[in-house]
Amino acid sequence: MANFRNRLALLGSATALAAGTVVPAQFVAAQPAAAADRQWVALGDSYTAGFIRAAGEVFEIPRDGCERTDQSYPQLIERDFGSLFELTNVSCTAATIENVTDEPQEPIGRHFPPFSEDPDYPFPAVPPQSAAVGPDTDVITVGVGGNTLGFADFLVKCPELGQGTGGAGTPCKDELGASVPDRLNRVSREYDRMLAVLHERAPRAKILAVGFPTIFPKDTAKCRYGDLTQFGTITQGDLDWLRQDVLEPLNRIIEKSTGTQEAADFVDLYESSAEHSVCDASKWVEGFITPPDQLSFVHPNARGHRNVADLVEAAMLDILG
Repeated sequence: MANFRNRLALLGSATALAAGTVVPAQFVAAQPAAAADRQWVALGDSYTAGFIRAAGEVFEIPRDGCERTDQSYPQLIERDFGSLFELTNVSCTAATIENVTDEPQEPIGRHFPPFSEDPDYPFPAVPPQSAAVGPDTDVITVGVGGNTLGFADFLVKCPELGQGTGGAGTPCKDELGASVPDRLNRVSREYDRMLAVLHERAPRAKILAVGFPTIFPKDTAKCRYGDLTQFGTITQGDLDWLRQDVLEPLNRIIEKSTGTQEAADFVDLYESSAEHSVCDASKWVEGFITPPDQLSFVHPNARGHRNVADLVEAAMLDILG
């Protein structure tokens, strides 16, 4: 990422010079923000919003239940870029593709009974996220698709089915595997439509479709059966299935859908995060629990968001030229 950092420093210097003040590049981020002439809208689900405490603290008061955190990648990029872009972040935990496209969403905050109760629940509905983009939008980042696929369903059902197996077999694949093709086809249809709607609303915007990181390691033998800081009682065979038949095809669908839109590019997180799965020592995605007792339900931590920020920033700088 050295080349990216150099480009960012040069752009920061140029911004300071344009404002009439010569400021060393390393201090640009500390300067008062100038009015941005590029509008950026961040859309997506909890993998964009942040959601878990390992991705920072919720910074919006009063809370709207979307759980955007201060170490999520949109917020990191906003701080890195200073006044290069003006950010509107409407990402929201539990959002589906349709919630981005045209359906209002009722945010859930951190209300996951019986595991956790949110004292502010229920929250008022928020508008479809696409309402935040318009003719003046220059860049749209969007990270969504897992909730439309029903990824949370797998994370709930697979440990239940894996209980008492000692980690052997593929009970989750056996019960849910037949449903995966239809789930993936739905993602494909809705993602195509979402990109078309975003392009129609913001015809001059560049859309950066952000994929999903490595969650399951290639070598699932490193995952400890029964460990809630990893995947609990999901069997090794089901972890292999979830990687090969669920997560990797989801990324391929997003990349393929992006390829149908001239104004869209795919931001691939998978390869860069290959050695940072839930079961790796240097993890960028937390397991079901972050020690000592924080519910994280398989979401990126601050290090994972930092990696996404670096890759998205590089793509945004390419847009600037």
